Amino acid sequence: MAALSSAKGALLPWARSAAHGGLLARVLVGGAMPPPPPPPTAGGGRCSLLPRRWQSSLPQLDHVDRSDEESGGGEIDWDSLGFGLTPTDYMYVMRCSPEDGGGFPRGELRRYGNIELSPSSGVLNYAQGLFEGMKAYRRPEQAGGYSLFRPEENARRMQHGADRMCMPAPSVEQFVDAVKQTVLANRRWVPPQGKGALYLRPLLMGSGPILGLAPAPEYTFLIYAAPVGNYFKEGLAPINLVVDDEFHRAMPGGTGGVKTIANYAPVLRAQMDAKSKGFTDVLYLDSVHKRYLEEVSSCNVFVVKGGVVATPATRGTILPGITRKSVVELAMDRGYKVEERLVSIDDLIDADEVFCTGTAVVVAPVSTVTYRGKRHEFRTGPDTLAQELYTTLTSIQMGLAEDTKGWTVAVED
Repeated sequence: MAALSSAKGALLPWARSAAHGGLLARVLVGGAMPPPPPPPTAGGGRCSLLPRRWQSSLPQLDHVDRSDEESGGGEIDWDSLGFGLTPTDYMYVMRCSPEDGGGFPRGELRRYGNIELSPSSGVLNYAQGLFEGMKAYRRPEQAGGYSLFRPEENARRMQHGADRMCMPAPSVEQFVDAVKQTVLANRRWVPPQGKGALYLRPLLMGSGPILGLAPAPEYTFLIYAAPVGNYFKEGLAPINLVVDDEFHRAMPGGTGGVKTIANYAPVLRAQMDAKSKGFTDVLYLDSVHKRYLEEVSSCNVFVVKGGVVATPATRGTILPGITRKSVVELAMDRGYKVEERLVSIDDLIDADEVFCTGTAVVVAPVSTVTYRGKRHEFRTGPDTLAQELYTTLTSIQMGLAEDTKGWTVAVED
């Protein structure tokens, strides 16, 4: 557990106010509260050229011995690994300041640990932030290295969301390179084949201070990682959903179609209520007619009837999932007619099979959906499309099947 303690104890000062030395909100990413930061020195790189009220400094690199990275994941019981935060060794940090002309000049690996933000940062006051979710898999021993699944799609989705949220974003090349660096720096935390994956969480946030409602003057791109197993406590067993027609995840003209942090806290109340009643998660309906399926709290939904697969069209209120996009293509390859359209609650009730897709859940079969107190059951098991898609997709992701589509990106040791 020494590695865990080392990772937790790493401290990363962020966004120091050189002019005022005032209060800073310390946002804990992992580990203990950092000590007061030392004052910035003159000539401290490009940051020192900023106006003093914007002045901040990148986290200080913790110069540590990285020789322990070849050993495997401390004392983790890989067989019992769930979907939770296990602090790893390094994170990647890149910043965009006014002097950078709207671009991100470069980034660096930093020891995983705490960050500091101004209390008036755009992300804390106005939720000016985006995130992505990705996984790195350990490839078969004969192949070696690690595998990413369609990382350029995550990069482009972040760029789309950044445009909606008035933020600069890294280029696709910068994004993918940063992800690769984060995987290699945390290679010892990648679970063995078949035991899980290294989950990667890219963040883009308005880290600069702003009081009036406006875009932040400074932005931070950050990636951290954690080894994970199954997302739902049921593991690969079928899940049970409840339809909520009171709470809504998104509305037309809003931000439902981008992966902004503001989309997720509003679903917590409905999700907690559902779990307290024994359901796995909530299936949301549209906010206008209250009869068309949108998505589950953190994944897309599909319904199967005969040889037709239907999924709600992404028209601004539904996140265009990367796993969703991949599953559409794989289902078509198997001869299914795939429809991206309005899917009504009646379509769901009449379906033979229902399943969810997402980076965290991959493909999750749905056993039951409860709507207005009535429980509707669906087909699950080894002969379902959901199981077939899960097996095909994970085999591609882990390098167990030939990737004829060019979806995977190798990360070599």
